[in-house]
Amino acid sequence: MQIDEQTPEWYRARYNQLRDQALQAENAVRSAPAPIDMTDDSVLHRETVPGGWYWSTLVPRGQALRLINTAGNNGLSVMIWNSDDLSERYNAGDTIKLQWTTCLTTGRVLFSDMGRVLASIIGDSCGFSDTLVGGSTPQSNQRNFGSAGLRNTRNNLRLTAGKYGMAQHDVASCVTFFSHISTQPDGGFQWVEGDVRPGDHVDLRAEMNLLVAVSNCPHPLAPDTSFAPAPVEVVRWQAPAPAADDLCRTFSEEARRGFDNTDILFA
Repeated sequence: MQIDEQTPEWYRARYNQLRDQALQAENAVRSAPAPIDMTDDSVLHRETVPGGWYWSTLVPRGQALRLINTAGNNGLSVMIWNSDDLSERYNAGDTIKLQWTTCLTTGRVLFSDMGRVLASIIGDSCGFSDTLVGGSTPQSNQRNFGSAGLRNTRNNLRLTAGKYGMAQHDVASCVTFFSHISTQPDGGFQWVEGDVRPGDHVDLRAEMNLLVAVSNCPHPLAPDTSFAPAPVEVVRWQAPAPAADDLCRTFSEEARRGFDNTDILFA
């Protein structure tokens, strides 16, 4: 069968088949995964990121990064690159498309633009994130706070890129954790209040050697009436080796293929 010689109807039927399979897997009852705990002796480094500022770090494969939303800020943006080849970076579109969901929480993975897995979400006490809208910009700050001169995620990530020899085009759309966004019937986006709590955290396990940038700015749709994000804490720690039944590695066929593409680099 030549896949590039099929009819539009064939492609539509194939798409619907894959979609239905993904939805069935998404809604299936799963046994609760064993928690992956960050112990005191596994901590390698702690950092406090002030409100409005940014921070970056190298995270080797197998280590994890815990993002702690200490005061319940409405958003914490993250951009990821393959530190061995900075031309490979987080791809929001593939992350959504390959997993058939915009709900990026425990068990899901963050794909690169090469079809490989950059990081796995091995823990998420909040359960809400956004990778559709993108991070804050001078324009969103002007709209929300009346000033385009405030710090914003787009510029924070560009500053990070510049420090590692990259340019503007190396900064793609990021993922913003601790952000609950709802899609409206007209296709617009709306912030859902009440689901971001102080002390919530997300754990990202590096599946490649990573460069990670963190921008502590509010989500552009957050209901904040003043620009006053509180400091957040970031912890780099040594995660245990994935078990054979690791949730992220077995969550879906798409994830398995992504890990196959990734693991061959480190065989």
